[in-house]
Amino acid sequence: MGPSPLGECMRIRATVAAATGALALSAFAVPAAQAADSVSRADIAHAWGLSTAASGKSGFRPATAGTAADLDVTFSDMKVNKSKNIVVGTTKEVAIPVTYTLTHAADLDMSEDNFANGPLIYRGSSVDEPTNVFISDEPATCTATSTTVASCVGTIYLRPGDGDLVNADAATWKAGGLAITADGDETVQGDLGTTKVQRYSKLTVNASPEPVKKGRTITVTGALTRANWDTGKYAGYTSQSVKLQFKKKGSSTFTTLKTIKSDSKGNLKTTVTASADGTFRYSFAGTSTTPAVDSAGDAIDVQ
Repeated sequence: MGPSPLGECMRIRATVAAATGALALSAFAVPAAQAADSVSRADIAHAWGLSTAASGKSGFRPATAGTAADLDVTFSDMKVNKSKNIVVGTTKEVAIPVTYTLTHAADLDMSEDNFANGPLIYRGSSVDEPTNVFISDEPATCTATSTTVASCVGTIYLRPGDGDLVNADAATWKAGGLAITADGDETVQGDLGTTKVQRYSKLTVNASPEPVKKGRTITVTGALTRANWDTGKYAGYTSQSVKLQFKKKGSSTFTTLKTIKSDSKGNLKTTVTASADGTFRYSFAGTSTTPAVDSAGDAIDVQ
């Protein structure tokens, strides 16, 4: 998908205005803690391709129960990332597909130059006062299924290389939707489901010496690391239970030999007795903030 009209380095990014708790939209690629600029409804509408947004409108705030009726639109059946966890590393952009149903008034002008809508994900108890929010760069693509219902597909992008996330963002997020018209009417709806954002994990293994005589000691080392969004680098995941597994030559199944814990730097080290040719690997079951991962296998020749 191409860049939004706000430019290649920009996207609609929502952060919390500390003084009021209201949602302020930032169009710049900066960390949430540093984003202070807000954009008007006109800027949002322009970014989503609407042609005549009124520039005099105030800065965007989520709709509340008293203002939601201004635009008769509701979101439902929202599915984020095909119901899979969202796993994010330190540099690679992650595209998150979102599908949902949009229900609207029969007399709403749904033309591209007047109406746009898109998905969002937010962290916090309420869409009105979130800790962090991400909105799709571009409006969703919708296909009418009746005069009042449409099936929609949108994409939300996370860009860790631009400082989009901090480690505290490895958590359960909620889904929501935003709809807006060219003259500034809008509605925001939250609590449309949940999704989990996790820190990408890596796991290595090395068995030595190789070759080794039967009955001798094999030392198996490795490291468990995960994305650190605060620093933009990978760091050791400490004090985590990791299984050492072995697959005998000719077999297709790994068997767990023992479980050890990563040290204060995420390193792994244990010993076993050489018994037969085969392949060692480490296996990590994952946690709520970090996905499961298996290392590549390291073959050993026992003589």
